[in-house]
Amino acid sequence: MSLSNIEILNKFLKDHPEIEVFEVMLPDINGKLRGKWIERNNISKVFEGGLKLPLTAIAFDVWGRDPDSWVYQSGDEDGVCIADIRTLTTVPWLKRPTAQIMMSLNDFDGVPCQYDVRNILQKIMTRFDKLGLTAMPAFEMEFSLFEQHNDEKGQPVHSQKSSSGIDAGQTYGLECMQDMSEFMHGVRDASKAQKLPIDTLITEAAPSQYEINLYHQPDALVASDQALMLQRTIKGVAKQLDLRASFMAKPFADLAGNGMHMHCSLLDKDGNNAFNNDTDEGNDLLRHAIAGCLATLNDCMLIFAPHLNSYRRFTEGSHVPMTATWGYENRTVALRVPAGSHKAMRIEHRVAGADANPYLVSTAIIAGMLYGIENKLAAPEAITGNAYTQMPASLPNTWLKSIEHFKQSSFIAEYFGEEFQRVFTATKEQELAVFNKQMTTLEYETYL
Repeated sequence: MSLSNIEILNKFLKDHPEIEVFEVMLPDINGKLRGKWIERNNISKVFEGGLKLPLTAIAFDVWGRDPDSWVYQSGDEDGVCIADIRTLTTVPWLKRPTAQIMMSLNDFDGVPCQYDVRNILQKIMTRFDKLGLTAMPAFEMEFSLFEQHNDEKGQPVHSQKSSSGIDAGQTYGLECMQDMSEFMHGVRDASKAQKLPIDTLITEAAPSQYEINLYHQPDALVASDQALMLQRTIKGVAKQLDLRASFMAKPFADLAGNGMHMHCSLLDKDGNNAFNNDTDEGNDLLRHAIAGCLATLNDCMLIFAPHLNSYRRFTEGSHVPMTATWGYENRTVALRVPAGSHKAMRIEHRVAGADANPYLVSTAIIAGMLYGIENKLAAPEAITGNAYTQMPASLPNTWLKSIEHFKQSSFIAEYFGEEFQRVFTATKEQELAVFNKQMTTLEYETYL
């Protein structure tokens, strides 16, 4: 017999008498965490529906401001926070004993908030359930690790030093890992305490760039929770060591950017890989899923590249896809089908930057697969060789273009919901307007 949420909470409190405060957290549409600190003796009220926050708390722009064009339409009403007991854990990198728990937002009638990113993903998972299929995602997280201070030009300072004067990250370099062993072991220890199933830790192509991968999960919501909590863990451990971890998509124009690749397979109702037909090519279901992801790439580009800086990552020859293409064991395409065991047949989606919201990335990829399967779309021929030289760039290459694709998309309206489409569009248009008003140093140096 399974324990109730209150019973699990009480056991947690008994096992952790040192905990003083709980961070109750809501991921907003930008993947930033909003919420409150709750005293230990009041935490049970959260599980009884006693915690309320404005519904707009999850619709802020990247600076934490309401979207002016939308916020007052509903009167800026409150919602009820729904705690997910699966995310209850300690926060080991903080000085004072602290715990955390993830929440979703409902309205007062118990209806899930339509622009809560956890609710949107859950809705897509339910549509897959009706087909007898389950998505199994796994995230790969790239990030930069800098010193806390900036240089005299205001740019970040590498934590990884080069004696040669060449900006290179020593990809897969074990000595670089050893140099950062205190940080890496700190992340390992904190991940273990938070039950985050990390797999591999490596150095990447740029200086001070690393990648940490998570094991796949048969629940896309759990996988997305773990992805966001891993980012939080990496930042927390870095700060503890007087370093700064960043998931900025492109910190330096001439160096590799940070991506968020997601691998995803499908399981049938018996737990078998639904893409597997005991061949290296996979079955028709795989190709339907690929076709759906390709067909919806432009509409979802604002999710995969949600910020102004996101588009600086898309440069030819940088292992970042420029076209809606796919192929087997090919890292120049948008969708790669990795080689290996037929039982692990899957799609690696290579478009999203590390600055994207993991919940929305999961939803976009899974919804794209669903769209292709429901409509039995046919995938084009797989690309062999260098996709950069075979296909002209076709993905939206500016923030404005992506906003327009997203805003007008019938796919987004159907699979994400019209309310989310309106809110996310309003937020991104507001952010774009702020950047458009800024005068850069280069402009002054060039034109003054």
